Amino acid sequence: MVTQLSPGGQKMSELVYSHSEPGLLLLAINRFADITKNRTDMCPENEYLQISTKIMEKGTTFKPHKHNELLRTTDRTQEAWVILKGKVHATFWDVDDKIILETTLNSGDCAVVFRAGHSFEVLEEETMLYEVKTGPYYGVEKDKTFISQGD
Repeated sequence: MVTQLSPGGQKMSELVYSHSEPGLLLLAINRFADITKNRTDMCPENEYLQISTKIMEKGTTFKPHKHNELLRTTDRTQEAWVILKGKVHATFWDVDDKIILETTLNSGDCAVVFRAGHSFEVLEEETMLYEVKTGPYYGVEKDKTFISQGD
């Protein structure tokens, strides 16, 4: 895991790169406690999911806008989990199906999965999260390859 600092010195997302394919970004984790008043982009701009964090003051506004139709092509599903309440034990696998990271995600934490295999176990009752994925969804058969755990 690599903790990055922005040019201004604030802590950015923890980036996890593949051991088997050096330079290949697997996932990013942003801890709730690391959110600052400066915008922090969790995802490199070349990834499909784009997530940023920022503490905003009362009265902050954005100019009304909508997004232009723009053809984008994706070749994989990327997903993010935002833990709203509770705790999740997350396990992440490298592209060679070897575990690369185990961590606990707490309320307010966000994990963005670009290429890592993943699973999680809920650690507290009534844990709540948002799960966001690129779409469309074509079903389990086309969407997922299960990782053997030696069972």
